[in-house]
Amino acid sequence: MTETRTGTHTGTYEVVVIGGGAAGLSAALVLGRARRRTLVIDAGEPRNTPAAHMQGYLSRDGMSPAEFLALGREEIARYGVDLVRDRAVDVTKSEGGSAGFAVALAGGETVHARRLVIATGLKDELPAVPGVAERFGRDVIHCPYCHGWEVRDQAFGVLATTAMSVHQALMVSQWSKDVTLFLHTVAESELTDDDLRRLTAAGVAVVPGEVTDLVVEDDRLTGIRLTDGVTHPREALFVAPRAIPQTGLLEKLGAELRETPFGAYPVVDPTGLTTVPGVWAVGNAMGFAEQVVNAASAGYRAGATINGELLMTDLDAAVRV
Repeated sequence: MTETRTGTHTGTYEVVVIGGGAAGLSAALVLGRARRRTLVIDAGEPRNTPAAHMQGYLSRDGMSPAEFLALGREEIARYGVDLVRDRAVDVTKSEGGSAGFAVALAGGETVHARRLVIATGLKDELPAVPGVAERFGRDVIHCPYCHGWEVRDQAFGVLATTAMSVHQALMVSQWSKDVTLFLHTVAESELTDDDLRRLTAAGVAVVPGEVTDLVVEDDRLTGIRLTDGVTHPREALFVAPRAIPQTGLLEKLGAELRETPFGAYPVVDPTGLTTVPGVWAVGNAMGFAEQVVNAASAGYRAGATINGELLMTDLDAAVRV
């Protein structure tokens, strides 16, 4: 596998994959095994970097995300897939020729591709509470399916930033019976009667008032402090980051987006094909809730679909000749 920033990736590829996470590498693996000349552009910013382990991926449960991606890069190399450590900063539809798209890289190169896979993911914007960003992925977490087992039966806090935080508090009560919902920026009046009934049924305590900071002792979360000065002992804090979809390249190509409660994501068919012919979106580039195993599956589907589509396109062109 070639990993470089300059000079060697200026040709035309059959497929360029923008994003080197689970979804992008999975698509590249399928395409490489299908003998397609493929390039992965990897900016090296996977969403799950703060996590020490990933869970819920059969046979890979508990593996380090960094180790998982390193193995993935080794696998695609076996099939001749190129990988460049760089960032795609612009993409345009090519004028004429066999390549449908031109991708400009931050390092100054431009690569061309017949088809594109956009696997640029999303960014998590954390609540602006001192200590949250520093401890995110450790004892400040967001997904019970990702981390719930590891903190099971501890004293949980849930930081409310929207009315949807009630749902998060109810969900995490599956992993602990000691859960406190800190309303923080959510007014008590925003809780519906159904919210209150369910919180009571789940045994979730509700504490009004804004959270000022986290209490940490010996590098462990021990409490949540409110503006009134009262500290509530807690061992794990669940937060709900604001998802920021990385759709800039898709927007440049004119892809149609759909609004969701978690941001605007591209309209795609079951294989990840966007409304722009020749452009697929996979992983968190197509939706908020794609876990690693889902992202890898989406990349596989897109890769197999692209290979078949290219094959039929070329056969039809040969018939016309």
